[in-house]
Amino acid sequence: MQYRPLGRTDISVSAICLGTMTFGEQNTAAQAAEQLDRAVAAGINFIDTAEMYPVPPKAETMGRTEDYIGRWLAARGGRDKLVIASKVAGPGDWLPYIRGGTNRLDRPNIAQALEDSLRRLGTDYLDLYQLHWPDRQTNFFGKLGYEHPAEDTSVPLLETLEVLGDLVQSGKVRHVGLSNETPWGTMRFLELAEQHGLPRMVSIQNPYNLLNRSFEIGLAEVAIREQCGLLAYSPMAFGALSGKYLDGKRPPDGRLTLFSRFSRYSNEQAVAATAEYVAIAHRHGLDPAQMALAFVTSRPFVTSNIIGATTMAQLEQNLGSMDLRLSDEVLADIEAVHTRQPNPSP
Repeated sequence: MQYRPLGRTDISVSAICLGTMTFGEQNTAAQAAEQLDRAVAAGINFIDTAEMYPVPPKAETMGRTEDYIGRWLAARGGRDKLVIASKVAGPGDWLPYIRGGTNRLDRPNIAQALEDSLRRLGTDYLDLYQLHWPDRQTNFFGKLGYEHPAEDTSVPLLETLEVLGDLVQSGKVRHVGLSNETPWGTMRFLELAEQHGLPRMVSIQNPYNLLNRSFEIGLAEVAIREQCGLLAYSPMAFGALSGKYLDGKRPPDGRLTLFSRFSRYSNEQAVAATAEYVAIAHRHGLDPAQMALAFVTSRPFVTSNIIGATTMAQLEQNLGSMDLRLSDEVLADIEAVHTRQPNPSP
């Protein structure tokens, strides 16, 4: 396993992070524990979760993922050898059950969210606490274009950062990070931290895969120059890049089969591009899923690649991507497809 620095901190995280958003929906507590055991045995020390998990989010399951991880930690121990990250939910009328639908990135909400996450996880600190999405209206969760709101009532970034600073001072959070953020938002947080002596964002968790390389356009340079690396989520585009959904196939246990909300990688252009990427893998004797993951992990702006699996077979396949080095010929073929069909899915 490779290990990489988390921002400018003294923490090293595995180049593959175990994503957990299926725990409590597609995976039972026992299956979650089995995945966690195997991941740690493979050298993974980085586990990512969120207060709103599992996904798709529902009132009756909210927090279940953290609870499953907490049970595993209590049974296995070794908390000090792990880097555990969670997230506080931003605003959204689609989550009326989170703190009565009043969730904002302000002091009462962030403080309460953290306490609840710590309780469920059975730990007294988080290594990384992330803002799951911005408080302001901007382009995230499948929206590429930015439309400026007529009225901006969002919580000021400085106010949010001051709250996070107090949590770091308290010892309940070691470091802070962003998620689903834009170049402007990332740079403003970094600037405010420098101006006011507040915690510096150490990472940004955004989508990144062969079908969505929009991170490269504005954020890749920020990630490298500011040492605020990408924690890449959806590296397999909800499993689409394995090729299992091509030709209209819908495996009964597939995420795109079970949950229609994950349809952003199913448009005509995305399907066509997926078919080309799968063909590249087959032409070079590679597993399509491992090729897709190896591409993400190899990017210089990526700190860690967040894998997710619903079966142990999928997890083993994902772990195998760590040993794969893509040749110049494979990379050239990938770039040719990307040039013809750039970012078909937001």
